[in-house]
Amino acid sequence: MPRVVIAPDKFKGTLPAEEVADAIAAGLRRVVPGVETLECPIADGGDGTVAAAVAAGFEFVPAEATGPAGERVRTGYARKDDTAIVELAAVSGLSMMTELAPLTATTLGVGEVIAHALDNGCTKVVLGLGGSASTDGGAGLVQGLGGRLLDAEGRELPLGGKALLDLATIDLSGLRKAEIVLASDVDNPLLGEHGAAAVYGPQKGATPEDIELLDRALAHFAEVVGTEFADAPGAGAAGGTGFGALALLGATFRSGIDVVLELTGFAEKLPGADLVITGEGSFDEQTLRGKGPAGIAARAAGTPVVAVAGRVTLDRETLRQHGFSAGYGLTDIEPDVQRCMTETAALLEQLAARVAEDWL
Repeated sequence: MPRVVIAPDKFKGTLPAEEVADAIAAGLRRVVPGVETLECPIADGGDGTVAAAVAAGFEFVPAEATGPAGERVRTGYARKDDTAIVELAAVSGLSMMTELAPLTATTLGVGEVIAHALDNGCTKVVLGLGGSASTDGGAGLVQGLGGRLLDAEGRELPLGGKALLDLATIDLSGLRKAEIVLASDVDNPLLGEHGAAAVYGPQKGATPEDIELLDRALAHFAEVVGTEFADAPGAGAAGGTGFGALALLGATFRSGIDVVLELTGFAEKLPGADLVITGEGSFDEQTLRGKGPAGIAARAAGTPVVAVAGRVTLDRETLRQHGFSAGYGLTDIEPDVQRCMTETAALLEQLAARVAEDWL
């Protein structure tokens, strides 16, 4: 019987990765009842990273923390042995905001969740960056771990990126220590036209005036901290959280998909596979820039890789050049985009049945 590794990312806004994998497996079994499926939901370091870890056997640990607007939120992290997987988007994410607050949104809760993990015996933290609501340079993260950011009068700074303009000194004497690995495929620097404020500020509600202010605030933060990491690839990730973690927490930076594939054991599932199926909501040029499915194709070791998605905008030759044998979109079988978004699981089963007819 054929063996298929099913390793999709989420279909953002419609179906989490684990349910995508389940629907694909069900569709394959329609055509080949005895097919062996190995489900391996993935993420690229952004939202869905904790879910991918839990699907791979990590324990979900609930926690409460400060949300991006200063409210208390219920969240959590994944844990296995002494390693915790924390997802910034699930604590300080843009999707959690009822009203955008580009100048005051914070990553404080991310530090609080990491502190919770440390209190429970974890010594290593993988922090998935992406989907942040804030542009605070990771200042909140540092505060949540016990660091103090003070103004010229020795007062604790308010939360958010704007407040960094008043930063005078940083007290790290109470900082909690851990081995922190940042998981992201964003390579932006902290400052300038390709930096955290300019590139990602608009989607967080920042006006041109806000962007200029936030860029100045981050530049001042870097002057106080030290500019060594300001130009490091990924310093601008998650509103500059990459910078704060690199400069003040001694974090290291790794490709998000590399980290997730290690956590989920993708390489161990691959030997003997006849086909790999991956995918995400929209399969387009952005997919090829380090997103999860591109990482799967790059590591498939000669096994055919088929992509399924809500829509596929890449032509066959482009797919082939990037390691994909074929691409299948829900819009191939249902032209109504609204139905594709509301009936995703059922349509995915149909699409996976077509993949089985073509490849198994």
